[in-house]
Amino acid sequence: MNSAASIAAERTLGIALVSASAVAFGLTGVLTKSIHADPLTITCWRGFVGSILITLYVLWRRRRSGGRESLQLGWRGWLLAVEGAAASIAFISAFKFTYVANVVVIYATAPFITALLAFVLVREPFRAQTLVASAVSLCGVAIMVGSGFGSGHLFGDGLALLMTAGSALYMIMVRAFRDTPVVWAGAVSAFLLFVFGWFVTDPLAVSARDAVLLVAFGGSFAAASILWTEGSRLIPAPESGLLGAAEVPFAILFAFLFLGEIPPTASLAGGAIVLCAVFAHAGRDWLVARKRAATP
Repeated sequence: MNSAASIAAERTLGIALVSASAVAFGLTGVLTKSIHADPLTITCWRGFVGSILITLYVLWRRRRSGGRESLQLGWRGWLLAVEGAAASIAFISAFKFTYVANVVVIYATAPFITALLAFVLVREPFRAQTLVASAVSLCGVAIMVGSGFGSGHLFGDGLALLMTAGSALYMIMVRAFRDTPVVWAGAVSAFLLFVFGWFVTDPLAVSARDAVLLVAFGGSFAAASILWTEGSRLIPAPESGLLGAAEVPFAILFAFLFLGEIPPTASLAGGAIVLCAVFAHAGRDWLVARKRAATP
């Protein structure tokens, strides 16, 4: 009985942590658009604050494990760090040039693009349900991106697509490099953003208001990463993926509440199609996982 209660408590905690990470990730668009600095300055300071906090978290976990968790990146870890930094720059920049809804909805297709790239690059089986969901979500993205022609938002949508492809490649590398300390690579990636931004922009030329928001942005980024890492350890991957997808409606809601941003009808229609595909796909995986867990 105690064991069952402990498992239930862990699952509840995992759900709470992953849900909280979705809320924190959902603030990315609002914070990016609220800061007047350019995208490179934003990624520079977000990387600086985030790298410090994530490093402290990694060291804390390493101390708890008795030093068993390695901090050796190797070429695989450095490749993850560099690729992750590049995707982050495209991610932040995309918010500056298009609607928050467009960016987060396009990013929601990352699992499908990951599956496609995994099939092409490493011949990983492509499930029928993933193929159907990918086709449906592609239609939604086409509607959203098509509405960007002549509106000035096409460049931002393109950056969102580039970032999503980069994130998909990152996920494939994470699965392939199983012996690489991924969270530590994330901390190094964030620090690389700080170093890059320091040399190509003027990170000190920010207002006091922006400085406060930049620190808050770095803190929310680190908190979201840590909450998701801890929460995903406690619940099955399908459930974690389903809860993590809640980042999309949170981001759109926050953009409406704090920025008064209402995307055009085409973006809303395309976004609804993508979200239906994402939640249906993730929900089916979750149901299958629950059924298997309940089978003796």
